[in-house]
Amino acid sequence: MSQPIEVIGGIDTHTDVHQAAVIDTIGRHLGTKGFPTTPAGYQDLLEWLHSHGRVLVVGMEGTGSFGAELGRHLRANQIAVVEVDRPDRRARRASGKSDSIDAYAAATAVLAGRATGTPKNRDGAVEAIRVLRVVRASAVKSRTQTINQIKSLIITAPGTRGTTLAGHPRTGPTAGRQPSRRRTRRPWHGRQNRPQAPGQAVPALERGDSGRGR
Repeated sequence: MSQPIEVIGGIDTHTDVHQAAVIDTIGRHLGTKGFPTTPAGYQDLLEWLHSHGRVLVVGMEGTGSFGAELGRHLRANQIAVVEVDRPDRRARRASGKSDSIDAYAAATAVLAGRATGTPKNRDGAVEAIRVLRVVRASAVKSRTQTINQIKSLIITAPGTRGTTLAGHPRTGPTAGRQPSRRRTRRPWHGRQNRPQAPGQAVPALERGDSGRGR
């Protein structure tokens, strides 16, 4: 019984469909096919790769974006994944542009040794910290925008309203002072139905209060 040939896979990743291609160890094109970006599609892609022979490695574009989940699926099934850079515009003009061509180019880049990058796993503690940092940066940006909007409304308020609010203790020189512990222990107590002036929301945002969550 003949031994299965050794093959190299290449994948051009997209939002809805990943285009896969397979070449042998001397660069011959063996096949290309598209697979949906679903768990069933990932499994079908894996089985399709194995149907051509023993998979040595898979070169993939977009391992940190569209191909992140597929990369995790392949590694979980003992398939080595190499990150492939997208070809520059000159190379695209020379060889044409299509999903199949890009998939074959990814496999060829691995075979030629031009692609050797190890993709990030994007899981575990490092990924959890990254997600927290992204969320925190977004929250800080929103907080700053909200404070600037409130201050802008106060400055541009018509008539004497702007002057009245500008002199309000919550937006004036005492805005940065911390109230007593007794008053902040239950910051929402007795205030459910009492409207607040726009300036009253500024200190809570500046301090990052989370009284309701405590």
